[in-house]
Amino acid sequence: MSNEAPGRGEINVAEAHRGAERRDFLHLPERIYADDPAWVQPLLLEQAQRVFQNAPLFAHCEVARWVAYREGKPVGRITAQLDRLQPEAPDGKIGYFGMLEAVNDAEVFSALFATVETWLRARGAVYLRGPYNLSINEEVGLLVENFDAPPFIMMGHAPRYYQKQFENQGFVGLKDLLTYLVRPDFVAPEVMTKLAARASRKVTIRPFNRKAKMADFEAMRDIFNDAWSDNWGFVPFTHEEFEETAKVLTMLLPDDFIQFAEIEGKPVAFITAFPNINELIGDLRGRLLPLGWAKMLWRIKVKGTRSARVALMGVRKEHQYSRLGPTLAFLVIDAVRKAMVARGIDKVEMGWILEDNDGMRHIIEEIGSTIHKRYRVYQKRL
Repeated sequence: MSNEAPGRGEINVAEAHRGAERRDFLHLPERIYADDPAWVQPLLLEQAQRVFQNAPLFAHCEVARWVAYREGKPVGRITAQLDRLQPEAPDGKIGYFGMLEAVNDAEVFSALFATVETWLRARGAVYLRGPYNLSINEEVGLLVENFDAPPFIMMGHAPRYYQKQFENQGFVGLKDLLTYLVRPDFVAPEVMTKLAARASRKVTIRPFNRKAKMADFEAMRDIFNDAWSDNWGFVPFTHEEFEETAKVLTMLLPDDFIQFAEIEGKPVAFITAFPNINELIGDLRGRLLPLGWAKMLWRIKVKGTRSARVALMGVRKEHQYSRLGPTLAFLVIDAVRKAMVARGIDKVEMGWILEDNDGMRHIIEEIGSTIHKRYRVYQKRL
């Protein structure tokens, strides 16, 4: 499907708000990636909830969804988002697109983007940015390097031709996001271990406390929102959004895959590692019914995964620019890596990380990490 030549016939773009269009929206990737061995089909129930029933996100973000058809067959899909919590450009609103999948046909891409641009202009947007699936706290950016490795949990995948199609539509690269790969049995640099030993007199490291899970989840949200508040494109997690995230964390994560650093009993840094369930769901074809749930949970709890992803991490701003800041980051990284080694994890993806975030990149590279994938956020003026 992805290598199809440009088709013939008129392209019609329909809003995905009824049963048939919704089904086509959800199932189109199965056709786009039919011949791509690296693609892992996401769980359809999760995708449907994210795109059509995401009440915490929809409370602050207006979302529209479309499917493109040629001769009655779905050939593309896209969403448009306008988020009240997203920062604006100095000269106006920024609109977003996401969930884009399409055949290799410039006319299809043109029709999809024209639909999004019309919708956003009517709402006062002056820039179009993406892909965001559906916010910066979810899957962000277009894969532009390393198409042959399967995506880790909550990271996107894409055919090679998307980059050219984006740029032919007038988009330019705005930010590059990196992921790193590291073995959790790394040997820590001596300077880090010395700093950690010195800091251990005042810093306590502990795992997630399931008996006080709501307090720990709120501490994670508070640290994350504080730590990332000055970063490019930052949007805070709302209480409602993090509650949804917490449900997933409670089900999927062992307690020691979440680690906190505390000073005098106050959480000042945390890290979260997710088992890479993409290892376990490839043969489910996106379906959890009738037996998919049981298979997935058995595999997570009994079989386990050999890889994981560090997706959430933060150090409070009051410590970030002190000598203690990198030490806190190292301490929580070291604690979670020990937990992963104990559970048989031998490969970890860390990210995403902004390419120009030199401080975090330095810490990660010091422990032997290498760049794994590159994702790019694009933008154009409307």
